[in-house]
Amino acid sequence: MSDHLVSGLEPPYYTVVFTSVRTEDDHAYAQTARRMEELVREVPGFLGYESARTPGGIGITVGYFRDEEAIAAWRASAEHQDAMRRGRADWYERYSVHVGRVERSYGFERG
Repeated sequence: MSDHLVSGLEPPYYTVVFTSVRTEDDHAYAQTARRMEELVREVPGFLGYESARTPGGIGITVGYFRDEEAIAAWRASAEHQDAMRRGRADWYERYSVHVGRVERSYGFERG
């Protein structure tokens, strides 16, 4: 799981929820994932992400973006496009992507 929770975002904003089941092939996956994290942080309007994966099971990553233009910029990145092709060819058995607009957001933190 990511080492942080994203909080304090002022709606409206957008989420991109990426749910996946990986293959057994991990070749260069971790290196590419680190590069994608570096790259997405450069996208104007990227607000953060949270990620979790069960051992040998489902992974969920939620990216937070200020607007649809930021999501489009991330999707259009040439390096991201290459990683998506590699993911379909080598790393994922299946995945789904869900994009939504957040109208309300709240949380709790034990003080």
